Amino acid sequence: MGEFTSTITHRLDQAYKGLQEARTSGDDFLADTLTAEIEDLRRIADDNGVAVQG
Repeated sequence: MGEFTSTITHRLDQAYKGLQEARTSGDDFLADTLTAEIEDLRRIADDNGVAVQG
């Protein structure tokens, strides 16, 4: 796995974990922010041919 793929995968993992925590704690603003970050990371991955799960 290349460095770019590894970084995208790691950042997505962290964003999903943060999203779960934000939802659990009722922090709607943070949940919305992390959802947008996840969408951006998934778009970047797709644009560069990086397959991501989830």
